[in-house]
Amino acid sequence: MKVDQTREAVTMKVAEKRRWKILVVAGATMALVAGMASTLPSAYAGGTIKANDDQWISIGMGIRTKLSAVEDGQANGSGYGTNFGVDNARVYINGKIHKYVGFTFNTDCFNCNNSFNAAGNAGGSGGAAGTMGLLDAIGKFEFNDLVNIWVGRTLVPGERGELNGPFYHATFEGFKTPFNSADFSGNFGAGGAGLYGRDNGAVLWGSILDHHLSYAASVFTGLRSSPGAAGGPNQQGSLLYAGRVTYNFFNKEDNPGYYTSGTYYGTAGHILAIAGGLNYQANGAGSAAAPSDMTVFVADVLWELPLGKEMGGGVITVNGEFKHYAAGYDTTLAFASPDCFCMFRGQSYTAYALYLFP
Repeated sequence: MKVDQTREAVTMKVAEKRRWKILVVAGATMALVAGMASTLPSAYAGGTIKANDDQWISIGMGIRTKLSAVEDGQANGSGYGTNFGVDNARVYINGKIHKYVGFTFNTDCFNCNNSFNAAGNAGGSGGAAGTMGLLDAIGKFEFNDLVNIWVGRTLVPGERGELNGPFYHATFEGFKTPFNSADFSGNFGAGGAGLYGRDNGAVLWGSILDHHLSYAASVFTGLRSSPGAAGGPNQQGSLLYAGRVTYNFFNKEDNPGYYTSGTYYGTAGHILAIAGGLNYQANGAGSAAAPSDMTVFVADVLWELPLGKEMGGGVITVNGEFKHYAAGYDTTLAFASPDCFCMFRGQSYTAYALYLFP
């Protein structure tokens, strides 16, 4: 009798486990479908499987496609050349396993528009045209407003434009100024300094004054160089240091971690955010024969004002950005070297204003 009861109990437990597995698979599938149906620009929106407030997982996705028409862009050199393209195809997985511990795992379609050399990406996250690869892999230790730590592969703090990412810019083509090293690079490992603005490292971030003053301080791998006379400028293996401070004068911004947005479409109210940032790496530019420290200073501003009914409604958004690149490598020697990590030197500016109709 005891044996029969045990068998029945075991059978019931096995059946329960099977039903739970089916429920998890169905839930994950529903979450993915919900994520696919999410309305951009909220690329973080999607389906969520939730055990409790401290244990959950969400799945979502974001796609950016375009149709371009280029004058004299046909193969014979005359007429408009038209082309459909996929700039990004991302899958977002976020979750928490503890009150203070979470994670992010994101992928993207690298080289979708043949913007990278497939052979050059073979050893890193990228690959041949149209292959999916690792974008972010972040362990998140989030304790309070003041102190939080992210470790793994994540965005290097810098200017707002970079931290917006492609989905949270106010314009479709938001990357029109010189890149910092993690975006100037085409890969990780020897000769590379990251990919898509990401690098491997750790970020300490937080805010004070009721989220009006926020900061991010970080250390990353940065540019790696192979040993030898033709291996690249960073023979000593120095690290990249990056930081950013932002102050919101009126309403505060609400973004994941130290990320930013180029517009809130008026939903955040009156925003005036001024920020400054710095990237530095010893021997982070130039070549083995002509190495140079790399220093990038950035300053940016976001002003957004929802207009009242007496002014016709709508929203005004203004973004401005200044970047100064200091890299003193000898251009004659550096440009002649195939190992040159020839970062831009000088200053760049960008600004745009938008009006959202009611």
